[in-house]
Amino acid sequence: MGTAVPKLNDVIEKAGFLSFEEQEILLDVLKHRHIEKRREQIAANAGKTIKEYKAGRTRAGTAKDLKKDLEND
Repeated sequence: MGTAVPKLNDVIEKAGFLSFEEQEILLDVLKHRHIEKRREQIAANAGKTIKEYKAGRTRAGTAKDLKKDLEND
């Protein structure tokens, strides 16, 4: 069996017991992890988009082209 995932409120409460400096470190670590996770999401989305473009399921164009296509639907 895996370990139980702590509830957000429990994590926040426990973080309150950390020293000010430890809280700053925690914030920094969480911020960097969040940034890295977002980068991974962007990279995955870009890879999917490129794959679909190469397969002919999407096409390139300008914002003006997109607006024109949307108006014609």
